[in-house]
Amino acid sequence: MRIEQDIKLGFKDVMIRPKRSTLKSRSEVSLVREFTFLHSKFSWSGIPIMAANMDTVGTFEMSKVLSKHQMFTAIHKHYLIEEWKFFADNSNESIFDYVSVSTGIGKSDLKKLEQVLEQVPQLKFICIDVANGYSEHFVDFVKKVREKFPSKTIMAGNVVTGEMVEELLLAGADLIKVGIGPGSVCTTRIKTGVGYPQLSAIIECADAAHGLGGQIISDGGCAVPGDLSKAFGAGADFVMLGGMLAGHDESGGEQIEVNGNTYKEFYGMSSKTAMDKHQGGVADYRASEGKAVRVPYRGAVEETIKDILGGIRSTCTYVGAKRLKELTKRTTFIQVSEQENRIYTE
Repeated sequence: MRIEQDIKLGFKDVMIRPKRSTLKSRSEVSLVREFTFLHSKFSWSGIPIMAANMDTVGTFEMSKVLSKHQMFTAIHKHYLIEEWKFFADNSNESIFDYVSVSTGIGKSDLKKLEQVLEQVPQLKFICIDVANGYSEHFVDFVKKVREKFPSKTIMAGNVVTGEMVEELLLAGADLIKVGIGPGSVCTTRIKTGVGYPQLSAIIECADAAHGLGGQIISDGGCAVPGDLSKAFGAGADFVMLGGMLAGHDESGGEQIEVNGNTYKEFYGMSSKTAMDKHQGGVADYRASEGKAVRVPYRGAVEETIKDILGGIRSTCTYVGAKRLKELTKRTTFIQVSEQENRIYTE
């Protein structure tokens, strides 16, 4: 046993210090970034914000809206092959720059991944997703997928420390998903005591990834647009969202009426709800590590997208960053004990 005593920080622990700016308007800020990925060598251009691969967020319907903004959707892994084929047959070719197929790491997962890619060869991105990215089996699976699909861009996670980021990049991943426990419907930190404050995880993992020519995705912990700005300021290349994109027309999940109010279902993919739905229940040897909630119905996702992008553009004007790429160089975090005046709360 050992104790690390240096302070680790989450989004709530910091604010971004304003700096002189020559920008006259938020409209001058460009949020588009360009990356050439480490192994696939695919050159990508877009706004590096992703919908998470949850079946109450990462849907085909969500991808059609986000892709119009050059934003990304990690499609959840529970669509049938026939549904993928229908989606591919009824989509513009450019959408495949902004969607990934998702997979777990079991034998059946690999078989299904192969079948989806055979039916939809236009897919350029694969998201290999597990709650615990520290197992040797996970690393071996990443190697196997890289060998089978050398031209695909592979996202893999989740991890929170630099040495594992490096190992996964060396195993063949292009982008590493960073985050254990920060999600709004994740209970891993409660059930296991394991986790890492998200801001510090981003800083450490970005440093490791960029040293090898890879990128990271900050996955989880964002509750408001300012949190995305903090993630980008800390060095995240992409930011993945779950709860902030839940509750919309394009989100999955059942719509529910309670006392005249409308809600949509939102749950973690390790929750009892998700495992009952997709795996026949929670296995005897494990515990649920997610929860199910009702999110107030929010209508079309378009207005939420505008709010998020507007907030990040505003951040950039406060620190003088004309492009999103410049934000991390213009960011100085100040440690705080409060974020906002909450006298009037909804």
